[in-house]
Amino acid sequence: MKLPNRKTLLLVLSTLLVGLFMGWLLFRSTKEEAALNQHSTASDGVIWTCSMHPQIRQGEPGQCPICGMNLIPLDDGAEGQDNPMEVRMSPTAMQLASVQTDIIRKGKAVKELRLSGKVQVDERTLSRQTSHLTGRVEKLYINTTGEFVPKGKVIAEVYSPELVTAQEELFEAQKMKDLQPALFAASKERLKNWKLTDEQINRILEAGKPTETFPILSDINGVVTNKKVQLGDYVQRGSLLFEVANLSQVWVLFDIYESDLTWVKTGDLVEYTVQALPGQKFSGRISFIDPLINPATRVAKARIVVSNLGNKLKPEMFVSGIIKSQSVGSKADLIVPKSAVMWTGDRSVVYVKTMNEQGLNFQMREVLLGPSLGSSYLVTDGLNEGEEIVTYGTFSIDAAAQLAGKPSMMNPSGGAAMTGHNHGGMTAENTSANIQHSSHSKSVVIGSKAKMELKLMLDSYIKLKNALTDDNLKNAISMAKEMSTALGKVNMGVFKGEAHIIWMKHSSVLELELQKANKANEIGKMRESFKSISDQMVLLVKSFGSIDGTLYIDYCPMANNNQGAEWLSKEKDIKNPYFGASMLTCGEVRQEFN
Repeated sequence: MKLPNRKTLLLVLSTLLVGLFMGWLLFRSTKEEAALNQHSTASDGVIWTCSMHPQIRQGEPGQCPICGMNLIPLDDGAEGQDNPMEVRMSPTAMQLASVQTDIIRKGKAVKELRLSGKVQVDERTLSRQTSHLTGRVEKLYINTTGEFVPKGKVIAEVYSPELVTAQEELFEAQKMKDLQPALFAASKERLKNWKLTDEQINRILEAGKPTETFPILSDINGVVTNKKVQLGDYVQRGSLLFEVANLSQVWVLFDIYESDLTWVKTGDLVEYTVQALPGQKFSGRISFIDPLINPATRVAKARIVVSNLGNKLKPEMFVSGIIKSQSVGSKADLIVPKSAVMWTGDRSVVYVKTMNEQGLNFQMREVLLGPSLGSSYLVTDGLNEGEEIVTYGTFSIDAAAQLAGKPSMMNPSGGAAMTGHNHGGMTAENTSANIQHSSHSKSVVIGSKAKMELKLMLDSYIKLKNALTDDNLKNAISMAKEMSTALGKVNMGVFKGEAHIIWMKHSSVLELELQKANKANEIGKMRESFKSISDQMVLLVKSFGSIDGTLYIDYCPMANNNQGAEWLSKEKDIKNPYFGASMLTCGEVRQEFN
């Protein structure tokens, strides 16, 4: 076989190299064009951002690399709207934020009040058993409190020198009853004044000699509640022997705080349970409300009269009741759910759904709130019947407004969107005042990992509360620092969706209030900070449920300058951190979380 010469070989190699070079140029041009088209598509599409960290910008959905929260679409069209109070959200963003709206209607305002109280003796059945004779108690047949005494039963025997003398006079008068019948009758009447019956007097006359001891009979049916006499005591006529109560009818007395008095009236139906009788439900109507407020507890008593068949209800038993009371008057009220309202200090805002030529919008509206109705508010100004408002997902709408530089709950004047955790440029001085009143009426389920993250912070909070009940400022400062450290270690990435928004909202306030607590130089200042800390912890528990075991929300109406304050406790017994030893047991359990 003849091999190709060198000239032919060089020609083939040159042709091959030129072909490879042209192919590379063509592939590079195609790749650059595809990359350019892809970039153009991402630029023209939706930009995804984080509602809590708006500096994050991505061309595709995902999770925030800082906090792990799901990203939301950034709707650039909102910035082009003419109305500075309106914000537009795309249908995709609304779906991701689970935004729900509802048309508000007028109705009769009904407030559900949870009441606590006790079973008490009906004061109208209280009686005092007194001695009819003057003398020495020779026998006593009622020796303990709690004994039932039927009417007519002998309860004691008394030796009475006066009665012996009166009997001797009766015998003398009997001898002259034919000549002086009036004297004989007067002698018998004198014995009757000592509560002796005709039968007893006749037996004395038949015996013909004085009886030295006489029985004292019970005047009433009832249970002995107080024993005032001992064997061998010398009693006077009219001396108190026993206090007796008829428990066939009792009172159930409920505490009504002065702020709730306008919602309670006589005739209202109360459904209640008795702690000592689990599984049984009772009901009754209020028959009387105290006209005076107790100056120590700031409550009035509402009374229910109960027929106590079988003596099931015993005085001092604890009861819990619920009353659903309507507002006074025939005027219909405008009512909105609590989840629709955001509080910012003295301002309350809602988002109203509107439609225009640009599409669907949400407009922030300031409203004036009336009384709280449990899971809703009565609105006195700012809304009209028939308007459609956001009832769930309000915080997501507000976050979108902040991202667009629109006026929002946290930033009423609008402007640049928030960055980091500054929440609208708030300072340490105003954040707590603006957020501490915020509430969440909707419970949000969090996982076990999230609860474990909060457990150390709750433990430090309980230690802080205990230090204040002991009036120990040094330990309180130490526990505030421990709680601040635990707060800083919480992994915010375990809170998802609405739970993340709630956590970020309250953790920012907690951080600021704990900083104040760490600098407290007197226990009064520490208790002021503890009140704000407790507000946030209570709201977290109301939103997330119990973080660790059973938790109680306690309330003292006299704390916070008689405006009332709540706190969390793991114990059912009241130990007041706002007053310490001076009023350690002042307060009540308002709610229990298991």
